[in-house]
Amino acid sequence: MKEFTYTVVDKDGMHARPAGRLAMCAKQYASNISVKANGKMADAKRLVSLMMLGAVLGTTLTFCITGEDEEKAAREIEAFCRTQWNPTGVVLNDETIEN
Repeated sequence: MKEFTYTVVDKDGMHARPAGRLAMCAKQYASNISVKANGKMADAKRLVSLMMLGAVLGTTLTFCITGEDEEKAAREIEAFCRTQWNPTGVVLNDETIEN
């Protein structure tokens, strides 16, 4: 099992566009990919499941990946979160997240 965390920096949280892009990215892998946030768990391959997490700015997402291609999936999904979800590369600090 591979695991990593990502904190949502998009001011709009996990709305339909990033959730859909994340689901499309996750569907490329045979491994099971789940995302935990706010006491809930979602299947990363399902857009609606991801949106049900209610992830807003500052929410920490925990990704859990298990399966035959878990190493590659974890590496590439984490890269997706850090680059494609946040294409501007802006990293917010704790003070920005609180406001």
